[in-house]
Amino acid sequence: MTQTDQPLDFLWFIPSSGDGSYLGSDDLARPADPGYFREIAAAVDRLGYSGVLIPVGAACEESFVLAADLAARTERLKFLVAIRPGTATPAYYARLASTLDRVSNGRLLLNIVVGGSAQELAGDGIFLPHDERYDHAAEFFKVFNELIETGHSTLDGKYIKAVDAKLGLPPVQQPRPPIYFGGSSDAAIDFAGGIVDKYLTWGEPPAQVAEKIAHARRAAAARGREATFGIRLHFIVRETDDEAWEAADRLISRLSDEAIASAQDVLTKNSDSVGQARMVALHNGRRDKLEVSPNLWAGIGLVRSGAGTALVGSPKTVAARLREYQALGIDTVIASGYPHVEEAYRVSELLFPELGLPGPRNQLRASFGDRQVFGGGGHGGNVRLTSAS
Repeated sequence: MTQTDQPLDFLWFIPSSGDGSYLGSDDLARPADPGYFREIAAAVDRLGYSGVLIPVGAACEESFVLAADLAARTERLKFLVAIRPGTATPAYYARLASTLDRVSNGRLLLNIVVGGSAQELAGDGIFLPHDERYDHAAEFFKVFNELIETGHSTLDGKYIKAVDAKLGLPPVQQPRPPIYFGGSSDAAIDFAGGIVDKYLTWGEPPAQVAEKIAHARRAAAARGREATFGIRLHFIVRETDDEAWEAADRLISRLSDEAIASAQDVLTKNSDSVGQARMVALHNGRRDKLEVSPNLWAGIGLVRSGAGTALVGSPKTVAARLREYQALGIDTVIASGYPHVEEAYRVSELLFPELGLPGPRNQLRASFGDRQVFGGGGHGGNVRLTSAS
């Protein structure tokens, strides 16, 4: 069986800072609302997604707390939750992670977040230079992993000091929940090689993704390890390519040049993230250069930090583009779309069949076997067809 024959692991996104239908506009915007996040989680749990990414940041709901709330209201969904070294001790994060894995019955995934906005990092009390943050993170996770895998750790490090640290209750998953991580700098990829189970990339053109995967593979192999690979992408999937591109244009139709300039200024000045710089370089703030690779559209990155590209097209088109990434070694997709409830349905109903993914779980039989077509939801129910048409 080849890489592209393997089914993708498909996760969705919880927009814990808010959601909307138009970038750069408050028209049809949806504020951060726990009830809305529960709607999204319940939908994607039923629609066949394996998990959700919960982001981290000053503008977002706290990811461990939100995941605990959503875990109590879902059945199978896994939760990719962020650990940001420096915002708490490794012992405290080990207790958080073990407890969340236990109360969710083994549905925790861990996402290491080291970089981001320098301004936000300073607000969290993190002042280390870019590359040194990864040296700090390596010590942090030496203690964290020893605690969550064995229950005890001691380290007299340059950045982390732990004296006979203990964790009383182990996680459900053995030896620990899987660790995910995304970073594009040499320091980030070298760090990933020693610890990460799944290396994540943002949605860059395939040739650039291939280079990053090769680098990450070498870094892991140098430590006698192997990693798997995932990609973070937005999706705009419609029944035809033309409809999908119209939807992409509509998403930024109320986005002003002033809003783009302001966002790009913030993204370039307030972050030392190599990944963010690579996202910006795909479009350089220009509306006329947004298809950066076939069906890979960078319009979201005009104003959004982090992942800024979407695959745009019909189900067949988007599936073909995803198989190109699969051929490079990608086995996991962390997806999103605006707004997140509606687009979760579109991706599941339109794209999943093309990818061979099962779609909605626990569907009840709609009939005793007769072919039916939707009849508008009237009192008579669906239209029953007695002969082939």
